[in-house]
Amino acid sequence: MIAAPPARPGAEIVPAPARAFEVRSPRAQAWQRFSRHHLAVVSAFVLAAMCLSALAAPLSPYDPNGTNLEERFAPPSVLHPLGTDDLGRDEATRVLTGGRVSLTVGVLATIVSILVGTLVGASAGYFGGWLDSVLMRLTELVIAFPPLFVLILLAALVGTSFWTIVLVIGLLRWMSVARLVRVTFLQLRERDFVVAARALGASTGPIMWRHILPNALSPLIVSATLHVAGAILTESTLSFLGLGIQLPTPTWGNMLRAAQGNMTVAPWLAFFPGLFVFLSILSINYIGDGVRDAVDPRRWG
Repeated sequence: MIAAPPARPGAEIVPAPARAFEVRSPRAQAWQRFSRHHLAVVSAFVLAAMCLSALAAPLSPYDPNGTNLEERFAPPSVLHPLGTDDLGRDEATRVLTGGRVSLTVGVLATIVSILVGTLVGASAGYFGGWLDSVLMRLTELVIAFPPLFVLILLAALVGTSFWTIVLVIGLLRWMSVARLVRVTFLQLRERDFVVAARALGASTGPIMWRHILPNALSPLIVSATLHVAGAILTESTLSFLGLGIQLPTPTWGNMLRAAQGNMTVAPWLAFFPGLFVFLSILSINYIGDGVRDAVDPRRWG
């Protein structure tokens, strides 16, 4: 047996750093990459603060529809941080209450568009053939229509209730999701894990939704974040034009519409709802950029 050579005097054995052998999960790696996107992190905090403030709107001491004609057009003050409107209603309470409506419409409309787009795109990409041709021609046909014109027409025909606006916006924003999911399914349907699942006797449903769809979630999540911003802007546009959710239920869009005639007397009535629309859409877009950088391997470096 050969003895190990003695260590040199004064020599120290330096252990290898533990981090060199640390294996991180894909989720932890994605979070680390997202945290490096400073604008996305700041935007996440801003959006979280807006959502929490909107959820806390019922705790306000003021009724969002309660009038007080003695305090008409009161400028921002300690009692009314964002001032009051032409009926003496507290603008801060109405902005936060309107945020609950606008943000909820954005999220629910995005869920509708993601569900419809995923179903259409997955069916087209997995089955191919004549079904792919029919579904893609239908998608291109819907894309060809001017979206704002169709939204205005449908809102005027079917009404302007909360759920109607959600469905109208969601059913006219699924096309880009369908095309994205179709491309992903076309790439994945011939991969080895799908072929193995077929060989083991798995039926079409489990292959599509249990094997292929989880591998398509990364681009779908990025698309969903951007769709929320678009849906909020669409709802605000419809409400501003008088074809969205109607007063007295406040939304950021119909508050901007109501402020048109009072711009010179009370400019804060337009400034604060517009600021919240701007901040919410900007924050969601930056968060979408951060999520894209976190889940897209082509951007890793």
